[in-house]
Amino acid sequence: MPQATATIGVVGLAVMGSNLARNLASREGNTVAVYNRTTAKTDELIAEHPEAGFVRTTTVQELADSLQRPRTAIIMVKAGAATDAVIDELTEVFEPGDIIVDGGNALFTDTIRREAAIRDTGIHFVGCGISGGEEGALNGPSLMPGGPAESYETLGPILASIAAVAEDEPCVTHVGTDGAGHFVKMVHNGIEYADMQLIAEAYDLIRRGTGKSPAEIADVFQEWNSGELASYLIEITAEVLRQTDEATGEPLVDVILDAAGAKGTGAWTVQTALDLGVPVSGIAEAVFARSLSSRLGQREAARGLPGPSQEWTVDDPETFVEDVRQALFASKIVAYSQGFDEIAAGAAEHGWDIAKGDVAKIWRAGCIIRAQFLGRITEAYADDPDLSALLLAPYFRQALGEAQEAWRRVVVTAAQAGIPAPGFSSSLAYYDGLRAEQLPTALIQGQRDFFGAHTYRRTDRDGVFHTLWSGDRSEVSAD
Repeated sequence: MPQATATIGVVGLAVMGSNLARNLASREGNTVAVYNRTTAKTDELIAEHPEAGFVRTTTVQELADSLQRPRTAIIMVKAGAATDAVIDELTEVFEPGDIIVDGGNALFTDTIRREAAIRDTGIHFVGCGISGGEEGALNGPSLMPGGPAESYETLGPILASIAAVAEDEPCVTHVGTDGAGHFVKMVHNGIEYADMQLIAEAYDLIRRGTGKSPAEIADVFQEWNSGELASYLIEITAEVLRQTDEATGEPLVDVILDAAGAKGTGAWTVQTALDLGVPVSGIAEAVFARSLSSRLGQREAARGLPGPSQEWTVDDPETFVEDVRQALFASKIVAYSQGFDEIAAGAAEHGWDIAKGDVAKIWRAGCIIRAQFLGRITEAYADDPDLSALLLAPYFRQALGEAQEAWRRVVVTAAQAGIPAPGFSSSLAYYDGLRAEQLPTALIQGQRDFFGAHTYRRTDRDGVFHTLWSGDRSEVSAD
């Protein structure tokens, strides 16, 4: 039986699990036990990184025996049935007070189910969102743990030791109970979808409108990365656009098939928003844009459809690029505002006490959507924790006001030129929908009452009403 020398265990040693185990092992005070269903994977990791001092285990029982109490193990296996299988195995060998952490991209409702199923055993189950990809797992991710608050007393210092750091603060916080951590990670990924789509639209418009090469557009993005748009995604966009394909000598972006993949978290964000009744149109359009890009047969068949009759030209390329920059920033604000609306709605629905400002804080480093203006989001919620919409905070309200004319020009130009810009246009429509004094949905509610007696409220007096459409068309109270 192994001695209980390890402070934490990692189960599942694919790239993310291996990198997370190495990160943990490199931090003072951590001794890491590692386990993989295929022992050869365990031995390979230990042989490649003897400096890590990993504790080798070949069964779940050995893993449990190697861990100091309260035992803590992080699962890094494929979401779904594989996760359930490992949880069942650990539950058999762990004891009350021990902690099982799911670090995968689990659907938050699965996390709620798992936590409820395990609760009566006295074992703590924590769903922890981990963002930053392979590099983040190794060098410092953003961490979003949920689960019981008491488990964070043990888990918190361990996670803080490996998290990314922003302004001397580790990018980790206890998000809330049961599935809150995975819920916030899901929304993070939805915002990521929107951010990437908006950047792609900006690139496409600049290239088509100015004729700049990918390398020249990389210079534009590099310049943007020194201002209010500064972010990891803007930074890597410049890197991708500069890359030359070794085989053809062409820009790499020109030889990559224009069919974007997806792993499902963006779709989860949109599906959940629909269930919650929260409009996340910018995120939804980003998800649908990837779906459209992958429908290669339809796109091939549709290439003969007519487009604009006039050729598009940009008279002043510098002014156009600046307009696109402002449209990108404005649309990005909308994406984050929609994401935080969903977090607020999810918290209300599931009884989570999620501090939105703290979420913005832990996204400042380590994660994929890390960006300079996340500090502004933290400030906005510090000034007004009950802010009804992020974009109504003074800084963002002013930024949108300054950008909206350029934003409108870009959306109009894209439509006239026949260039798809669903992220820019849907974000602008959302902005205008919010600020509209009156929306045409009064007509929709009238239609609903006509065909389905769904009733309506009036603007001039309280109550619920119905018009007798198939009778004398008089109005009756429906209270």
